[in-house]
Amino acid sequence: MAIPVKLEVFEGPLDLLLHLIEKNKVDIYDIPIVEITKQYLDYVRELPKDDLNTVSEFMVMAATLLDIKCKMLLPKTEEEETEEEDPRAELVQKLLEYKMYKYMSYELKDMQIDGEKYIYKSPTIPEEVKNYRAPIDYEELIGDTTLSSLNEIFNACLKRIEDKVDPIRSNFGKIEKEDVDINAKQDFIVEYITSHHKCSFKNLLSEQKTKSEVIVTFLVVLELIKTGNVEVTQSENFGDIEIEFKKTIESVSI
Repeated sequence: MAIPVKLEVFEGPLDLLLHLIEKNKVDIYDIPIVEITKQYLDYVRELPKDDLNTVSEFMVMAATLLDIKCKMLLPKTEEEETEEEDPRAELVQKLLEYKMYKYMSYELKDMQIDGEKYIYKSPTIPEEVKNYRAPIDYEELIGDTTLSSLNEIFNACLKRIEDKVDPIRSNFGKIEKEDVDINAKQDFIVEYITSHHKCSFKNLLSEQKTKSEVIVTFLVVLELIKTGNVEVTQSENFGDIEIEFKKTIESVSI
């Protein structure tokens, strides 16, 4: 009874060689040609003989391996060792190119699989939009105008717009009215001064959020000085002004 032999299918002799190199875990730049040739011939002997085209491809590579094997086994002179290149170099180059294209085919296959996951919708453009034609023929409108001339026209338009802008009034912002509750601000200032007894005018102003609040605060402090409720001192020119509480502040009228 014959023993059935199951052979792996390879796409060609280079595919088989690459498989043997990876199977034996050898360096592709330093192929053990004797061992690889033996394993390659073992596979070729088991090939079915009905497809002569396929078998002939594997036989050509077998002959190439035997030729390389013979060259490496023959003794060499000193001159040949220094001048002659490695007999495996051409085979290694072919294997590297085949490996590159093989893995590129895997990438393309993955892209094809990913592309099959997309669903495309046929266009449903309304007839009115589909049949629309622009009322202006832009090619006729532009004529012989070049990109550089269009740039000159654009810059000239920008220049005319800049000339129309008032350089002074254009920098003014929008004027908005700020409403300040004078009574509430007065109560805040009185409470602030009486709680501190002596405070910095600068710190008091820093509590204000707008210019209007600063002005109102300044007026309230002037009125407190006028009525004798507080006393202000300044130890040096341009120094900070100290506001000191003098007597109970009941009400201030501005």
